Parts: sequence; structure tokens; C-alpha cells
Amino acid sequence: MINFFLIIIGKLLSSISTSFRIGNGSTWPGHIALLANKNFIRELIEANPQLKIILIAGTNGKTTTGKLIQTILKNANYRTFQNESGANLLNGIASSIVLHSNILSTINYDYAIFEVDEATLPLALKEITPDYLILLNLFRDQLDRYGEVNTIAGKWRDAIRHLLPKIQLILNADDPQIAYLGFQQNRYRIEHRVLKRSYTLVFYFGLNDKKLAQTAYQHAADSTYCPNCNSKLYYHSVYYSHLGNWECKNCENIRPKNIFSTPPPSRLTGTYNLYNILATVLVTKKIGVSDEIINKSLRTFIPAFGRQEIFDINGKKAQIFLSKNPTSFNESLRTVASLGARNVVFVLNDRIPDGRDVSWIWDVDTEEPDGIKSIIISGERAYDMGLRLKYSSSSEIKNERLKIKNKSVKFKIIKDLKRAIMQGLEEMNKSDILYILPTYSAMLEVRKILTGKKIL
Repeated sequence: MINFFLIIIGKLLSSISTSFRIGNGSTWPGHIALLANKNFIRELIEANPQLKIILIAGTNGKTTTGKLIQTILKNANYRTFQNESGANLLNGIASSIVLHSNILSTINYDYAIFEVDEATLPLALKEITPDYLILLNLFRDQLDRYGEVNTIAGKWRDAIRHLLPKIQLILNADDPQIAYLGFQQNRYRIEHRVLKRSYTLVFYFGLNDKKLAQTAYQHAADSTYCPNCNSKLYYHSVYYSHLGNWECKNCENIRPKNIFSTPPPSRLTGTYNLYNILATVLVTKKIGVSDEIINKSLRTFIPAFGRQEIFDINGKKAQIFLSKNPTSFNESLRTVASLGARNVVFVLNDRIPDGRDVSWIWDVDTEEPDGIKSIIISGERAYDMGLRLKYSSSSEIKNERLKIKNKSVKFKIIKDLKRAIMQGLEEMNKSDILYILPTYSAMLEVRKILTGKKIL
């Protein structure tokens, strides 16, 4: 009976929030539901056994992968929902369930797609038994909250060890820590005779494209040691950060051989998005969606909020590339450079969703981008990013200009974010695009400025 009232209250809260344009009610309904009934998520899911669940975790790519999967499943006539505003804690999952249930606690959908943040995955797996668990990658992110990559990987290993046999693991073979989770899972099942056909439950995706490979992993790479024996890993090829074709020459730990590695064409750019596409295609193929529907969906896909979204502002275009940690910032820089970027805005905040410690900016390769003519820096920690840019310059800053790779780059710090964006748009040609690279909370502010409304 309590869930009946919690669903009504949650729907009412969400309606008020959206009506007054103060958010879309993606966290508060769930927060209240879990305060009143800590078993709310489990009870609602158990009351709807027809509902299949796809759980997505990883440092980067969760929101994009979730929206890709939802788009394909909808086009295949499956009824789906997800915690689509990136509210990836337990209260976000609970809110999504509230908003998609009726007052009788019935969820009339075929699939629920939940993205969860790194620290929340072990907690989510105590409440939810997913049909598919997608693990994308692990990079350093919010070290003050999560700890090092090895800490998160260890918690994940403990969390998935006792998963039920029906679960299918979709793992990134190119990330040593993620691939090792599959090895450990199979080893545990064999040793404890949990399931005779253990290997059919783990599926891998990764890249096998020499044209995309780099000569060596980036200096900011996070997992270059074997998760089995702690020896230095050897890389045959690297795609970005520590993702690539790896092996340990000290033990038998090696990148899986049988992987799904052919990403269909899509509207998304960047090597990092190829992994999101591979994970999406692999899981939707396992569900039984046809290649025709998958390929058509990818060609018409509209990016998730803040992830390569394009906005038209008074006849000029701005595009957002969420850049919340060293790896995502480096890949955003590499991607916008490949798109011919001339004008960029960096926005650095240090709020709770971003992580209080911004020292990670010193692992961003601000010396690398080529072709950029103008950089505007904004956000609460704009001067920290400005100092980082100063050390990228091969000479003293003169007349608001940096020298990067012996090329002059216009450089300006504007603390007021709205003014920074508007000035960036004003100073560029109509044929150009203003590329905005914000941290998470900054991305929400940027979108509010560009759209006039909040997301969360």
C-alpha cells in the first residue's frame, strides 16, 4: 500500500517540477520513495517479472550508450524507458520507476535501461538483477569520491561474483580491468560449478582497426598494469588512454580473442563513441533486433544531452562535448580538432558532481590540439584552467595570446559563463561552430543558458 502513495506523490512532484520549469523531477520522487521504503526498487521490479533490465556502468559513455540502446529498441517496437537525464544514483533509478509505473505498481514496458555511476553499481546490483550488464570502461574520475581505478574494479569484482546465471555480461575487451571481470566471473562459475555453460554468459566488444590505433598509450592512461599479477602490460596497439590490444607477458592474462569489433556507421564522432556503438549493437543483437533496424537507428540517432548536442543560436551553432576527466577531455580535444575546430570554450567547475579536486587538468593534453584559433575559459575554476593553458604556451602570454606548437592562439578568461558563450558566438564566423567543453555541472549550466531550462 505504501508504494501506491509513493507513486502518486512522486508523479505529483515531477509534474510540479516540469510545470514550473525547475527541472524534470528525475531525482526527488525516487529520493522520497527510498526514504519511505528502502526496498522500493526491488519490490517494484519483482512485481513486474515481464520487465527486462539493461544495466550500464562505466566512467565514460553511459548516457550515450543508454540512449543508443533505447533508440534501437523503440524502433524495433519494444516499449522502453530509462533514467534518461543522467540521474544515475539509486534515487534516479527509483524516480524513473515511479514515473513509468501506474498507481497499481504495474510497469507496462518491455525493457528498462538504467545507467549507474561507478560507486553505485555494487549497491544497484543488490536491488536489481539485470538481464544484461554492460561494463564500458574505468578511468580516473572524481578521485576524492571514487578512489583509484583499482579500488572501483575490486568492488565491481565482488559485486558481480554472485550474479545469477541468467545475466549476460557485455564487456569491453580493450580495457584490461573490464576484461578481467569476465575472466574472474568464468573462473568463479567453473570452480564453484554455478553453471556448466559458463562461457556463454560473457560477451566482449572492442576495436580492431589499425587506422585508429596510436603508437603508444597516453601519459594519462590509467590501467597499464596487469590486474592479475600487477606486471606492466604490453600493448600491440592503443586506441586511446589505456584501451587497446594488450597482453601480460608475465602471466596468461591476455585480451579476449572472440570479440565483436565492427561498428556500423553513425552520426556520432570520436573513437570513444565507437565503443559505445559496439556495446549497443552487441546487446541489441543479443536481444534479437535485426541489422536493418540497428543500422537505420544509428544513422538517424540524436545525441544525448551534453554529448555532442548541437544548438542553433541566432544563426550560429554551438556544440557541447562533456569533458569531465582527463580521458574524456583529451578525447574531446582530439575529436573537435579532427572536426576542424577554430573556436572553443573550456568550462571548469569543482562542484560535487565534478569532483572537488581539479588537479586532473594537468593530465589534459592542452598542448596537442592543432588548428584552434581562439580559446575562452570560464567556470568556477577558470583561473586554474588558465594556468594550465599558460604552461601549454611555448612563450609568455602577450596581448591575450598563447603560442602553442609555434602558432598564435587567442586566449581569454571570462568568469561569467553566459557572457563567455555569447562572446564566443559573437567573435566567430557563421560558418564555424563554437565547441564547448564543460565538466558535468558546467554542462548543465551551459544547456540552461542555451535552452532556457534546467535538466535536473
